[in-house]
Amino acid sequence: SGRLPIAASHHIGLHRLPPVLKNFSRQYPDVSMDISFLDSEQAYKQVLHGEIELAVVTLSLHGVERVRQQVIWTDVLRVMTSVDHPLTKYRKLQLSDLLQYPAILPGENTFTRQLIDGLFHDNRLQLQVEMSTNYLETIRMIVSIGMAWSILPESMLTRGLKVLPVRNINLSRKLGYIYHLEHTQSNACRAFTRELEQYGN
Repeated sequence: SGRLPIAASHHIGLHRLPPVLKNFSRQYPDVSMDISFLDSEQAYKQVLHGEIELAVVTLSLHGVERVRQQVIWTDVLRVMTSVDHPLTKYRKLQLSDLLQYPAILPGENTFTRQLIDGLFHDNRLQLQVEMSTNYLETIRMIVSIGMAWSILPESMLTRGLKVLPVRNINLSRKLGYIYHLEHTQSNACRAFTRELEQYGN
């Protein structure tokens, strides 16, 4: 019972959390969920400062001191365009081919963008980004109307989008929950993390 303040990234809130929340609220009707929707990077700060007890987010690539990270899902990332984008005419694609066309990607401060930047850096390519936003749903919309290509979670592939067969790409990000190592978890928090783990990969 009691209040459980948690945070979730917008993408996880839309695509991963609904069945978890539904089942948890049925099992524990006396727990009052106080959910904030934040960028993953902001959620780490709030956990560190004790403003929230738990966050379900994209996990940091290198970890954050005093924060425990627990992987729940692996999110495979794919290069996507609209079905009528010029890149779909290529029979074989290299990473360098993408640079000829505008891209829309998450903001530079995000963990997902750091992963993408690392891919291009490792291949000695200078990535030029025309547009950026931290909202993956907005990115998907821009891609679907043919304005740009992007790298999005495979789970976001919908009608009107196409995955490009780019060579030498094996990208995925880790999604899961975080909490402060030095703070005692409430019973409600422990119950919620157990519920999350039932919905893992």
